[in-house]
Amino acid sequence: MVGTDHSLPFSTARNLPWILRSESKRISQSELAKRPDPFFLPDLLDGFEESKYGWLADDVKRLCELKRKLLNGSVSVEETETRQKKEKPDDVLSQESVTIGDCSGSESYNEEYSSKTPTDDDNGTHLYGVGEEEEEAELWRQMAFAQESSKVTVENVQDNDPKQIEDCEHSFIHKDDVGEVCRVCGLIKTPIENIIEVVYYKPKRSRRTYTREQEEDTETTRMDFTETHHSSSHTNNILGDKMFIHPRHDNEMRPHQIEGFKFLCNNLASNEPGGCILAHAPGSGKTFLLISFLQSFMAMDPQAKPLIVLPKGIIESWKREFTKWAVEDIPLYDLYSVKAESRRQQLKVLREWVEERSILFLGYQQFAKIICDDSINIDDEVSEDCKRILLEKPTLLILDEGHTSRNKETNLLISLARVRTRRKVVLTGTLFQNNVEEVFNILNLVRPKFLKRHRETVSRIMSKAEIPSGKHMNQSSIENTFFAAVELTLSRESSAKASMIKDLREMTRHVLHYHKADFKGLLPGLSEFTVMLNLSPLQRDEIKGLREMDLFKQISLGAALYIHPKLKAFLEANPSNGEKGFADNLLKKLDTLLKKINVKDGAKMKFFLNLVSLCESTGEKLLVFSQYIIPLKTLERLMTLTKGWRVGKEMFTITGDSSSGEREMSMERFNTSPDARVFFGSIKACGEGISLVGASRVLILDVHLNPSVTQQAVARAYRPGQKRRVYAYRLVAADSPEEESYETCSRKEMMSKMWFEWNVGCGGGRDEFGFRDVDVDQSGDVFLETTKMKEDIKSLYTR
Repeated sequence: MVGTDHSLPFSTARNLPWILRSESKRISQSELAKRPDPFFLPDLLDGFEESKYGWLADDVKRLCELKRKLLNGSVSVEETETRQKKEKPDDVLSQESVTIGDCSGSESYNEEYSSKTPTDDDNGTHLYGVGEEEEEAELWRQMAFAQESSKVTVENVQDNDPKQIEDCEHSFIHKDDVGEVCRVCGLIKTPIENIIEVVYYKPKRSRRTYTREQEEDTETTRMDFTETHHSSSHTNNILGDKMFIHPRHDNEMRPHQIEGFKFLCNNLASNEPGGCILAHAPGSGKTFLLISFLQSFMAMDPQAKPLIVLPKGIIESWKREFTKWAVEDIPLYDLYSVKAESRRQQLKVLREWVEERSILFLGYQQFAKIICDDSINIDDEVSEDCKRILLEKPTLLILDEGHTSRNKETNLLISLARVRTRRKVVLTGTLFQNNVEEVFNILNLVRPKFLKRHRETVSRIMSKAEIPSGKHMNQSSIENTFFAAVELTLSRESSAKASMIKDLREMTRHVLHYHKADFKGLLPGLSEFTVMLNLSPLQRDEIKGLREMDLFKQISLGAALYIHPKLKAFLEANPSNGEKGFADNLLKKLDTLLKKINVKDGAKMKFFLNLVSLCESTGEKLLVFSQYIIPLKTLERLMTLTKGWRVGKEMFTITGDSSSGEREMSMERFNTSPDARVFFGSIKACGEGISLVGASRVLILDVHLNPSVTQQAVARAYRPGQKRRVYAYRLVAADSPEEESYETCSRKEMMSKMWFEWNVGCGGGRDEFGFRDVDVDQSGDVFLETTKMKEDIKSLYTR
């Protein structure tokens, strides 16, 4: 700060840009012209250095220049006020720039407003203050929607939402004497006195790369982050006794991520490390959090050998995030990008990982295959070396989508348990999958013999829980009895439930960090519906024999029948209805069938076609998920025949057969291309780890017995980056076996929410988590309220 007469205190100078911006909103030009001293602002600027506060000086000088011209009569106050009335009101002005120009011998000015005035229309869609062209486009879109709503069949019109414009898209730079400051508006994000220099690992320096304080009272200072609120600020980067969050990452972290970082430090960077579970809702930023932790962990321990085991299809997504958030160059290895298929090729990659300071990615199936390879062949010694490296060398094991390894009878869980490191981290967005036992299988993976370590708590729970009939406590089946008792108590209204839930949380509080989805204020919102559809008479006739079949065939055949009854004959002749594979020669047969069918005979097909038409009229994109391939291919070919849409332009598909490259390309094009309309996805193949925020409508065609799979599918669209309100529709065939499957699924989902999310001290219960009945005309979704959409709806549920 320079100058004597006009210098300002630091706090005042720092806030001056906001003061001036506020004044520009509050004071009109006519009032500005009446101020007694036209040069009070230039005098104020004498106290600033032009090099530091040039952005401020330029803005104020333009305002002063305008005032002089108003006083001189070059521009009349009346003309100024008349022009102001045509623009947005002052109280919604978010950004103003004034330019002076010469026109027809007289000087005039133009005001450019960039405002964001969100309002909610009837269906919850956010509309923003826009110019005349955008307003006209919005009117056309509303007209197109009204026109489409009144139709019985399908038409199409498209448009795009106006883009949300912020007051200032901050561009922060570092100034040695100020701190982190926005080059545009002058906002000081981090004052220089609060910036802590963090020294990261360099190869020629000592391993002791972080400032470490004396490690005293480790256990007494350890906090319970699952029960307490975040209290630290972004100005303090030191977490725990040993590790830092890098300042670049700290600036981007939300409170629950900072809590998660502390939680990981307490478990993995303590004197006696142990495994843990990070159960954060889909879209909460688990990948970013672990990438930040990994880089800090490797800076603390340069000899660290992290192994990340995850679904093969999301390896590229992780690598892309690593590149985005890297603070130093750490090599990333995997077996797929280099096409290491033989054991000798794989051993070469594994040795490079061991010898270099690097990170290794491995798919779940590939990991289990290497560990469980007991074949005797010429490469037996090579196979043993691969196995030995994976079991002995990792010092940190990270399992993304860790609920994959929940079944104790599978080779996968057995293989992961054999990895010798005590530092094991399970990342999952949906910890509870099917039953209580699976949760404890994962707890046992990260902390072996988990229940035996908590015998007192187990005994206390068993003394209160409901014991299922036929179950008796004995030494050989104590665990199975415990799991069954907990599950029964969670599923019923019982006086013991609240106390049992407290005990379960107490038992897991140091090992499990849970964070539910909470995007309020970050995203426009989510509306979820369960739509019970009346089947056509032909469909009701065809499904009569389903209940006599085994469960698998009942679900797989039903999934096709509920789309359209004519698919039954096709499926019986071509029984390929799994996740993978649909031979090209079947497409012609399917096309021939679709040319002959009556759409009205298929309740779900009809719902889909009407939804696509309404999405076209409002310029929205649609995600369609199924656990089987035939429903997806049927609707895809139907769009090709009726609308001429092509895969790769208007339509995109991900199934179990899709390669990593195809997945990445499909996601990127669907999210960014204005031509994209519908994305068809196998609910298992693309239900985890991918972002499809280009869509604002999600259609779940069939009921999956694992409710977490459906939750993951909805989370593909409802996640950070989404610009619209998301509407999700779960279709259920009324009065059919599918309705019974839905009830089973709902019970599982309820148990999960009761365990992890129920606020025990505030009463409530099942009603606060489940779906509730709602009248279609009061749904809050203008799509469902149209005549064409509600024609086949028997009942509607929302939450």
